[in-house]
Amino acid sequence: MEKQEILTKLLKDDLKPALGVTEPGAIAYAVSLAVQELAKQSPDSTPEQVKVVLNSGIYKNAFTCAIPNSEHLGNEYAAALGLLGADPSRLLECLSTVHQMDREAEKLISQGKVTVELGEISADISIDALVTGKDGKTVRVIITGSHTHVSRILYCEKTIWEDKKEEKHGEEKQAAIHRYTVRELLDYVQTVPAEEIDFLMQAHEMNHQLFVSALDSPKPTCTPCLLAENGGKIISQDEQKTAVLLCGGAIEARVLGLEHPAMSVTGSGAHGIIATLPLYAVYQVRHCSREELLRATALSCLICMYIKEYSGKLSAFCGCAIAAGTGAACGLAFLDGAEKREERIHAVINNMASSITGMICDGGNHGCVMKGLAAVDAMWRANNLARCFIMIESIHGINGSTPEETMKNMGRIASPGMERTEEEIVRIHSSSGTTGTPVIIPENTVTAKIPGYHLL
Repeated sequence: MEKQEILTKLLKDDLKPALGVTEPGAIAYAVSLAVQELAKQSPDSTPEQVKVVLNSGIYKNAFTCAIPNSEHLGNEYAAALGLLGADPSRLLECLSTVHQMDREAEKLISQGKVTVELGEISADISIDALVTGKDGKTVRVIITGSHTHVSRILYCEKTIWEDKKEEKHGEEKQAAIHRYTVRELLDYVQTVPAEEIDFLMQAHEMNHQLFVSALDSPKPTCTPCLLAENGGKIISQDEQKTAVLLCGGAIEARVLGLEHPAMSVTGSGAHGIIATLPLYAVYQVRHCSREELLRATALSCLICMYIKEYSGKLSAFCGCAIAAGTGAACGLAFLDGAEKREERIHAVINNMASSITGMICDGGNHGCVMKGLAAVDAMWRANNLARCFIMIESIHGINGSTPEETMKNMGRIASPGMERTEEEIVRIHSSSGTTGTPVIIPENTVTAKIPGYHLL
């Protein structure tokens, strides 16, 4: 395939709708898929209990995360609702079907029929869901690599399905996105036919609607304050405050479990929100063209993907702010239409790397709003300095001699750099006395039409 075709496919394959935070959705998806398979293999076997083993990233991210259509939080309830009524055909939107099942979930958990355990400390994704029927028949669904990638299914501990391509894929040392330089990514977003990337507008539409749900719900607490800071307007003349409002509101809606999906990037709804909505704010304030927005969004998502392939899917590093924030900052520079775009984007990447790299991820929770706000502030500052031809030089900090090297170094800070941080975050969760099952860390595991909007 030609470069253009490959990069377009990477974007299309990466962007997926997700209801709520993706980790509870992934847990429920794995469990519900096991329930579905048990019904196929043993129609008379009623699912009765579930045991889920999670890697640290999944465990941490879902620990105190709100669950769509539920009053509850966390890993156990995600697993219980997956057992009771999640629809696996809807993938990361599977929890859209679990209305009014809280009492049943509470009963299952109180009876000890839902078990959640920590597996390994890692930046990869791993979910092992074991569903047992009343007759003792079992189905295990093992998810690895991405939130919905099923690597094995076992019936009564015998493999009945396996991804034969997984081993071969695992041997591929270089991610597809890393075959390209920033110059090549920039060339792609400037030359690809606009109609070929028009699907990216779906991300703006979906994430915008998620923001609207925050305005319509009594649950958010940050969003009303951000609205007031923007002069009570959805779209003001201050593009940064508008971006803060849209981004913060959508993230808050997501982590509070409001019933509207986000368009995820690299498997995360918050990544998708931060990679898109700040650019959408600029589009609204400046009245940019649809084509300009599409091209800036493509660059934002590709840069986010570039960093995330180095950092790992789930780590102690806040990829939402760091990877997606850096992507959006590059998209912001693109929208400025500046000459010497490549040099400008290099400056933006270095400035972002010198700013918020190292921000921790302590799970999908209300605190994600604060991290999103910090990301928006950082991307504007990084771009404003780059606009004045200011770049934190390559000899300082973790900045490399090229933008590609800088992004690689950003990822290294997460994995392997923050693996012990990941372990400590899980320990804090376990000892906090909040929602979630206490865990013993295994030894040696570190490895609507709105006034002021013009229509899309």
